[in-house]
Amino acid sequence: MTKARLEAFSDGVLAIIITIMVLELRTPEGHEWTKLFKLWPTLLAYVLSFIYVGIYWNNHHHLMLTVRRINGATLWANLHLLFWLSLFPFVSGWVGESHFAAVPMTCYAAVALMAAVAYTILSAVIVRADTSNHLLADALGGDTKGKLSLAPYLIAIVSPLTGQTGTVLSGLMMIAVALMWLIPDRRIERVLDHEKPG
Repeated sequence: MTKARLEAFSDGVLAIIITIMVLELRTPEGHEWTKLFKLWPTLLAYVLSFIYVGIYWNNHHHLMLTVRRINGATLWANLHLLFWLSLFPFVSGWVGESHFAAVPMTCYAAVALMAAVAYTILSAVIVRADTSNHLLADALGGDTKGKLSLAPYLIAIVSPLTGQTGTVLSGLMMIAVALMWLIPDRRIERVLDHEKPG
């Protein structure tokens, strides 16, 4: 089974997710800078969510560069990832409208954690799908970077429940994970460069 339709479908869904997020942005109810400034929670939530979806799109693209063959389990694992990513517009809007209240922040971090878990599952399913996908197995190794991401996500889920300081900590943890993954996965790039002839 080839990967072309999986890639095309994934790109389409991610484009729709970003479109939904931007359509959720409301224009200010006036023409002054102060009116725009009042929307900062919504804008900040949008920017962070856009970055997260962009990171997944970028890393998904790199992931697919290592894949030669997929199977039915790969399709379902990919849908599982897209499900969690499709919740970003909802939690992003909720966080922005609530001005980063505790429960929305916890839900936002939980969705981010589940997307990370789904991406890890997808990677594992791809490796098991066919021996020709050995490049991905070589690139991931023990997946230290992926495992290191779990701790900030867990802190981001629990900390808002401790009060306002915890909510700020949650936001910082979400930003920290985004910064960790902002640059496309160099492990995959190294393996692909090694495979190039000459």
